[in-house]
Amino acid sequence: MRLKKFLMAACLVALPVLGASVADAQGTLRIGMTAADIPLTNGQPDQGFEGNRFTGIPLFDSLTMWDLSAADKPSVVIPGLATEWAVDANDKTRWVFRLRRGVKFHDGSDFNADAVVWNVRKVLDREAPHYDPRQVGVTATRMPTLRRAEKIDDYTVALFTAEPDSLLPINLTNLFMASPTQWERLRAANPTAEATWNAFAREPSGTGPFRMTRFVPRERAEYARNDAYWTDKAKLDRIVILPIPEANARTAALLSNQVDWIEAPAPDAIPQLRQRGMVITSNAQPHVWPWQPCFAENSPLRDVRVRRAINLGIDREGLKTLLGGMMSVPVGTVPRGHPWFGNPSFNIRTDKAEARRLLAEAGYPNGFEITLDCPNNRYINDEQICQAIVAMWARVGVRAKLNAMPLAPFFAKIQRDDTSVYLLGWGVPTLDALYSFQSLVATRGGQQGDGIWNYGRYSNPRMDEMIQRMKTQSGEPRMEAIREALRIYREDVPHIPLHHQMIPWAMRSNLTIPHMANNQPYFRWAKMN
Repeated sequence: MRLKKFLMAACLVALPVLGASVADAQGTLRIGMTAADIPLTNGQPDQGFEGNRFTGIPLFDSLTMWDLSAADKPSVVIPGLATEWAVDANDKTRWVFRLRRGVKFHDGSDFNADAVVWNVRKVLDREAPHYDPRQVGVTATRMPTLRRAEKIDDYTVALFTAEPDSLLPINLTNLFMASPTQWERLRAANPTAEATWNAFAREPSGTGPFRMTRFVPRERAEYARNDAYWTDKAKLDRIVILPIPEANARTAALLSNQVDWIEAPAPDAIPQLRQRGMVITSNAQPHVWPWQPCFAENSPLRDVRVRRAINLGIDREGLKTLLGGMMSVPVGTVPRGHPWFGNPSFNIRTDKAEARRLLAEAGYPNGFEITLDCPNNRYINDEQICQAIVAMWARVGVRAKLNAMPLAPFFAKIQRDDTSVYLLGWGVPTLDALYSFQSLVATRGGQQGDGIWNYGRYSNPRMDEMIQRMKTQSGEPRMEAIREALRIYREDVPHIPLHHQMIPWAMRSNLTIPHMANNQPYFRWAKMN
C-alpha cells in the first residue's frame, strides 16, 4: 500500500513530457538519472562518475580509454584518441603520445596535437584565455602530477609531470577533449571565458559516439548518433537524458512507460518491477573507501577511541536492509582475502557495548553532540543513509544533528573547513591504492597532489612515508607499503567506511546494456530489441 501511494504521488510530480511512446521510440533510449540537473556538457562533467556516464563518455573522448566491452573481466586502459604512448627513457617526467589521425570533432574540425595542448591548458594554465576553473576540480585532482603539454608535430604531443608517474595514462581517461574551434567560434559572441564556456555547454563539440542536439537545464539533454565516429558506431539512434532525482518518481516513470532505463530504483519497488517484467542488474562500485564520514581537527573525533566507538556503533547489516540489499558490507577498506587486507587488530563490526565503553574511556560517558553534514542530492539514498547513521549513533550516546543540503553548498561548506563530520562518496578511477591514499589521507599541503580531498586534515607521518613509497617503488616493496598504509588506516580510523555501493539499474526487457566491471554503462553498446 505504501509503495502504491508513493508511485501515485510520483506520477503527479512535474516529470518532463516525453512525446514518444514505447511503440515509436525504437532506437531511442530514454534515461531517468539520479542527478537533479544535467551534468556539465563543457567537456569535463561534474557530478563524479554519474557525470562521466551521462555527458562525458557519450559526447567526448580522451587520449586513453577504459575497455568497457565486457562485464566479466576487469576493465583495462586501451588506446583512445592516442594510439600509443611511452615514457621518455631519459626523462621519466616526459611522456610521448601518438595521436589518432582522421578524427573529427562534432563541428567538423580536426582533432590534432594543437587540440590536446589547448585542452590541457584549459585546466592547468590560469593565464590561458580559455582557462575554466569549473573543470579543474574533476581533472587536476585526478591527475595531480600533470604540468603541461607540448606539441611535437601535428599528431604527436609530449606531456610533462612534476615527478615520475606511472599512473598518468590511467589518469588521462578523465581528461576529455573539447573542440577549440567551437570554443573560438562562440568566444566571438561572448564577453568572457566563463560566458563562452556557458555557451559551449549549450552547443558542445567533442569527438564522442553521440552529439548533443538539444539541451534544457534541469529538464533534459538529447543526443543523436555520431555517424562520423572514428570507431564502431553506436547502435542507438538517439538518447534522451532526464533528471529525475527522487527514487519513487524514477520508478514511476519506468512503470508508466515514460523512460526505458533508470538507475537506483526505489528499493522497496524492486519486487514490483520484476513482476512487471523489468530487468534489475547491478555491480559493486570500484570503491576502495566508499561512503564515509570524515573528521575535522576541531571535532571530538580527533580522539581515536571516539572514532573507533562510532565505527562500532554502525549497523551495516541494517544499512543493507535499508538499501534493499544493494550494498556489500565492508570489513575494512578491502574484503577479507584480498592481498592488501593483512591482519588488522581493529576489525569493523557492530558492538554497541564496546562503543559506549570507548566513549567513556575517552571522557564522554554521556556521549556528546555533533553535526553531521550530508548532501541530499548527490549520492544515491544519501540523506536516507545519513538519517540511519544518526539513529544508530544515538544508541551509543552520540547525538548527531543532521544537516542535509544540496550539493553546491555542501561542498562549499566542507572546502572551507566548516564541518565536524561529513559524508563523502569516493570512487577510484585508477583502481590503484595510491590514488585514494594520496587524495584522502596524505597530509594536506605536503608534496604535490597530496591531501587534495583531505578536508578533515588527518595527518600521520608514517602514513605519509608509505604514500611516498607507493609513488616511487614497485613490486613487493610497493605491496608492503600498501599493506602497512591499510593497517595504519584501520588502526587510526581517519574515515568510517559505511558500505560498498552497488548501483542497481532497472530497465525494460527489450533493452540490452552491458554492465561493466567498473559499473559504467557504456551507451554506445546499448541495443533495443
